[in-house]
Amino acid sequence: MDYKEIDKVLHDHIKVFIEKHKKDIIHEIRIAVNKPVIAYTTTGEKIGKEIVTKDELEIIVRKISKFSIYAFEDEIRQGFLTLKEGHRVGICGECVIENGEIKIIKNIASLNIRMAREIYGCSNSVIEYILRDQGIYNTIIISPPKCGKTTMLRDITRQLSDGIADNNVSGRRVCVIDERSEIAACKLGVPEMDVGLRTDVLDGCPKAIGIMMAIRTLAPDIIVCDEIGTEKDLNSIISACTCGVNIISTIHGQSIEDLYSKGISRDIERNKVFQRAIILSNDKGPGHIKAIYDLNDNVNLWGAYDD
Repeated sequence: MDYKEIDKVLHDHIKVFIEKHKKDIIHEIRIAVNKPVIAYTTTGEKIGKEIVTKDELEIIVRKISKFSIYAFEDEIRQGFLTLKEGHRVGICGECVIENGEIKIIKNIASLNIRMAREIYGCSNSVIEYILRDQGIYNTIIISPPKCGKTTMLRDITRQLSDGIADNNVSGRRVCVIDERSEIAACKLGVPEMDVGLRTDVLDGCPKAIGIMMAIRTLAPDIIVCDEIGTEKDLNSIISACTCGVNIISTIHGQSIEDLYSKGISRDIERNKVFQRAIILSNDKGPGHIKAIYDLNDNVNLWGAYDD
């Protein structure tokens, strides 16, 4: 993992702390005023010794925003900034509300740096279950937080866009609706992550709007989006399917039962939107595949359900 862009914005005592734990693979770095730095790694939580001051945190924010916070107001309003390597910096502070919406976040008091990771080939074991002759099955990835669903979604996107020689699958036109800028990790509109040769990205665009925009203007074979959660999202996905466009998406959950246990999920079942469901867990580390379901026949294709 490359820490170059992160090192550029951190103070020396934080860099020393991070350097000490790089070998453990860091997933998150939490920096808060009047508190020590906390890093979450593959071997657990690591807590620094030095206290971060308000001035130090303000300097970090200014560096991330290239000393022009006003130029990044739209991102800040959504609660994050993005570093060049795709690392997402979550922001907490005082929210100024105008007309029921966040106008700006000021007096920033804490940051959560989520490390962006590309793992080439992490979807190799599931890709054959998605392929369908020369097309694909509409697929939903069900996963709790921090189980690698976005990393897997990104690698699936890349493989389908580039083509898969081993499976004799040619590349497909893919459009990523990246509402939270987490899949492609765009910086100034350009993806920092490898999402494939034939992939277009609508960065920061609400899924319901972006899906319809892609259908009208980009002629995708496949639309990829993360974390569907509203009726508008689902309606736009149904419209895409009606137009012959395939969908790959994710949803928060622990099991196949969670897919059908609440409002939008029941609509997914009723409209038979997806044919495949990949269930991830963190039981054996991020990206662990718990099950792969054929939703048409309600059969677990992955073998015995891994509890």
